[in-house]
Amino acid sequence: MNAGIFAMLFVGGGLALMVGGLLFRVREREKALADILDLPFGERDVRPDSVSEGYSPLVEGTIGLAGKVVDQFDEKGAVQAALERARIPMRPGEYAITAFGASLTLAALLYGLTGTVIIAAVGLIVGPLGAVSFVRYRIAKRRKAFEAALPDALTLIASSLSAGHTFLRAIQMMCEEAEPPMSEEFARVVAETRLGDPLVDALGRMAKRLEVRDMDWVVQAIRIQQTVGGRLADLLHTLADFIRAREEVRRDVAVLTAEGRISAYVLTALAPFMFLAIQVISPGYMKPMYSGFGLVVLAGTALLMSVGSVIIFRMCKIEV
Repeated sequence: MNAGIFAMLFVGGGLALMVGGLLFRVREREKALADILDLPFGERDVRPDSVSEGYSPLVEGTIGLAGKVVDQFDEKGAVQAALERARIPMRPGEYAITAFGASLTLAALLYGLTGTVIIAAVGLIVGPLGAVSFVRYRIAKRRKAFEAALPDALTLIASSLSAGHTFLRAIQMMCEEAEPPMSEEFARVVAETRLGDPLVDALGRMAKRLEVRDMDWVVQAIRIQQTVGGRLADLLHTLADFIRAREEVRRDVAVLTAEGRISAYVLTALAPFMFLAIQVISPGYMKPMYSGFGLVVLAGTALLMSVGSVIIFRMCKIEV
């Protein structure tokens, strides 16, 4: 039994190193591309292999196969759009392979710790759910950071307009002063405008991509201002004050619901943690639960916990 546990731990560690190496390779490739794109024109030659994928044929074929499988179930490109919104520099096939390797690693580690196939199978289920949750977490984190920085960005753009700069130049100056994700998203707007796209249309696509209601209102207000006329700087100052007030209300709501959210996290994680701890400390204690009516009890418990957690989180989620 000890030899099997050590074997599973070695397998899990190897898979973890493989996944970590793939993530490190992707990050290094992104940094290399960013360094190349930031160079002035003609400063030095760029070798073709510096911007190529650099994977071996076997790895590239595996990633391509995984990408085709993802495309079969995702005809609308939702996975690619989600990775783009989360600023994860990976293709859908790469992310699928990474999630699969992480799931196998988690299952191997759980089996090595507990020696139970059922718990290892749970790890195979939790792995893909964790991969999806990670993407959603990155998207929500960037959205919240964008919403928090939007009033100051609008104020800076309005001040530049009052100083006599054009709308596009005011956005460029704001990008130089702002922090990501604000600078990243507006820099993309500037790049699309340089390619010939109307500025308001580029802003509208950014608002749709981020799914930020405040930005939708800003775009609609700019469209109306371009139709009826008026001072754009005064309009942006008014919008900045309004959005800043909404952000203060959001923060108050977050403070008032913090206790409920923490309770949901603790109650949701307590039972699985205790179950795993008992299984590691005394493996034979939970053995009757793995057969017969015990499986029904475990399934019912997991279902009730999931429903309760969803209810608590829904109660704590208040739209402003």
